[in-house]
Amino acid sequence: MRVLVLGGDGFCGWPTALHLSARGWDVCVVDNLSRRNIDNELEIQSLTPIRTMGERIAAWKEVSGKDIDFVNMTVGKEFDRLVALIKDFKPDSVVHFAEQRAAPYSMKSARHKLYTVDNNLNATNHLLAAIVESGLDVHLAHLGTMGVYGYTTAGLRIPEGYLKVTVDTDFGPAEQEILFPPNPGSIYHMTKTQDALLFQFYAKNDGVRITDLHQGIVWGAQTEETRLDERLINRFDYDGDYGTVLNRFLMQAAVGYPLTVHGSGGQTRAFIHIQDTVRCVELALNNPPKAGDRVKILNQMTESRRVRDLAAMIGRMTGAEVHNVPNPRQEADENELVVANDQFRELGLKPITLAEGLMADVTDIARRYADRADLSKVACVSTWNSKRAEAVKAAPVPAPETPHARSA
Repeated sequence: MRVLVLGGDGFCGWPTALHLSARGWDVCVVDNLSRRNIDNELEIQSLTPIRTMGERIAAWKEVSGKDIDFVNMTVGKEFDRLVALIKDFKPDSVVHFAEQRAAPYSMKSARHKLYTVDNNLNATNHLLAAIVESGLDVHLAHLGTMGVYGYTTAGLRIPEGYLKVTVDTDFGPAEQEILFPPNPGSIYHMTKTQDALLFQFYAKNDGVRITDLHQGIVWGAQTEETRLDERLINRFDYDGDYGTVLNRFLMQAAVGYPLTVHGSGGQTRAFIHIQDTVRCVELALNNPPKAGDRVKILNQMTESRRVRDLAAMIGRMTGAEVHNVPNPRQEADENELVVANDQFRELGLKPITLAEGLMADVTDIARRYADRADLSKVACVSTWNSKRAEAVKAAPVPAPETPHARSA
């Protein structure tokens, strides 16, 4: 089986490429290294040292005996090259990670909003059009987000993509099944809702087989494959733009920085470990929709937790202080979130939950590379509007206990 992994240099893309390669897939990574360029823009680096793509691929060959191809290409800009690559490589599947993935980054400024929309929507549309143009029967698996559903209290268990409704008509009540009404909370999340509409169109019009994975917030740093050699190590983002909340908390605890909880911390979020992310992608590829099926939507998450409860748990585990700071996001202070993830469980997923041992593993990585941390980048400074900006500006910035890691 052959697979193109678009965005395969990123936080989820790289471990996915390794995971699939280890399981016998012929893998080609397509990436324009834009995430590395954003590090330069933000003057930040991954807490873990990331090698060049050439070094990563050579290290994987050395430890596994398997080859991964790499093509430097901007999906969404180089359409003819993309079509040619699909025709030449003849993938059974394409995994689509080639989007700007951070909500805070998408809200930094008008320029960042424009970039996120241009990059994400063009990447998705170019890919779908290229699959059609190639004339090949390619299964597309896309990494979406739980954020398409919104983070207000829905009053029901969030279904997997589709919602059964009863509509009053001139002839009486009629049952329909519609896409769950989108409620994006950022420009990034908005692009994912537009992706969903593009998928519906291409599945209906051209019969493209599509799986859309609505993923929760990823935590953890390593997978079975990235642990094999330090040259294969995965990204660990901790800054206010790209760091995911649980990884940020664990890193803050490791270096003696107070855990920064936005607002009341009553926001409930869905979570998934990075190892489960790559496993879910594999399960999705091995169980594609049939020709003519509607878009297959799966909720890729394993559990839901309130942010303040996570902070309290980590505080008890590490002794870290918890500081509530103004929320830079325009969102509800409190919400409930109950999510269906039946399909992955039926496919055999045995979820990794928030166990102390795994969280300690992340904390150990943060301690190991603490000297690479720039604590001036920890605070979230991307604000959703002028009112939020004023509140954040007026608040004192938490101070770390020490510039070095806590002792074990």
